[in-house]
Amino acid sequence: MAAEYTIAAVAAPVAVVALELLVLRTGLLRTARYWITVAISLAFMVPVDGWLTRPDATVVHYAEEQISGVRAPWHIPVEDYGFGLALITLTLLLWQRLRPAGEGGGRDA
Repeated sequence: MAAEYTIAAVAAPVAVVALELLVLRTGLLRTARYWITVAISLAFMVPVDGWLTRPDATVVHYAEEQISGVRAPWHIPVEDYGFGLALITLTLLLWQRLRPAGEGGGRDA
């Protein structure tokens, strides 16, 4: 049987991208600003998640049968990246969509 956490980690970003392409249509995924935000978020996520999942003093425990078993770098389950991307993207999409009309927010570089 497939691992629930792995399935959800793949489904979450796919669902968020589908929401953008089919419903919200903000254009966010086409902007450099979005991809820079993702890179910055990953730059912070990797050391924090690496510390939380380190084998010598694990803070966050995963049911091994629910994940793929692939961990990179350090001891971070790869599923965490799918959830991180989905959460970051969904937050930014909703922020874009719900901001008041006429509020430009600067150039979309």
